Amino acid sequence: MMLKLAVKKRRGSFTLDARFELPTPGVVALFGRSGCGKSTVVNIIAGLLAADEGRVELDDSVLLDTERRLNVAPERRRIGYVFQDARLFPHMNVAANLRYAEKRAPRDHRYVSFDAVASMLDLDSLMQRRAHQLSGGERQRVAIGRALLSQPRLLLLDEPLASLDAARREEVLPYLETLRDQLAIPMVYVSHNFDEVLRLATYVVLMAAGKTIAQGGVGEMSLDPNLRAIIGADSVGAIVVGTALGLDTVSGLMRVQVGSCELKLQSVAAAVGVKLRVQLLARDLIVATQEPRQLSVRNVLTGVIRAVTSDAVDSDLVAIDIGATVIMARVTRHART
Repeated sequence: MMLKLAVKKRRGSFTLDARFELPTPGVVALFGRSGCGKSTVVNIIAGLLAADEGRVELDDSVLLDTERRLNVAPERRRIGYVFQDARLFPHMNVAANLRYAEKRAPRDHRYVSFDAVASMLDLDSLMQRRAHQLSGGERQRVAIGRALLSQPRLLLLDEPLASLDAARREEVLPYLETLRDQLAIPMVYVSHNFDEVLRLATYVVLMAAGKTIAQGGVGEMSLDPNLRAIIGADSVGAIVVGTALGLDTVSGLMRVQVGSCELKLQSVAAAVGVKLRVQLLARDLIVATQEPRQLSVRNVLTGVIRAVTSDAVDSDLVAIDIGATVIMARVTRHART
């Protein structure tokens, strides 16, 4: 299954020239600075904005082909869309907003029920409320539920948490993780917040100045120099997948297998065998040629240096292989010598 896109669009002085082939299902993050063209891309996928030229294909269905003058109407694309603002019907309560989408869904393509959506998004207690009686996070959960009940084959989320404060974002993110893990529906998630990408994405497309500049799995992209230029030096680091091994009885920390090494992590509760995504920031790692002793550090990883690249005027990034997994550490230029 694949989402394929190659489109061009000119809007005033801005030119979009985007192309990618994305695996589905999973969560594909379109990531880049504000104004780079992310929302323009998803609006073209949804059919809300006409491309000047190009092609959009979802699995075996061609949604847009300007050469053949083919442009499937938005309502026939079976694509759900969650905007920055919830856009609920203010005169309807939550239940009616959800039923509105359910009634208009194609009867022969129903894969998620009203009750399942209400349960996954914890909406049962909100059913009789209207939009003005909901918090920002609750409104977005309802908007996501309404999009799901349209039974889409693709879900687009255009910075759905951008209008929420940090507390409300943390409230909604676990629900999005639940959708990713429990439903097979592919999602395209637009964001310029890398913490959201880290939590949700399985695949990342980097955009800059209207172009798609790099793409790949989230772990692979965490090491990409193009990403470093977007997120800034303090957020540079490797995203690795580990396996929970259980609690360490002495320290009470969670043991996690990463590559051929073991990490001990705080504030993690996971069953043995569960896969965990861990971000190891380059600024938090130090490099030693011998095993350090008499330090407060709890984690010591053994690996082989694979590359050293310039990161800034006075620092370098050291890529270290810890067993089929690469992490990065930032060191001063003087320490390199």
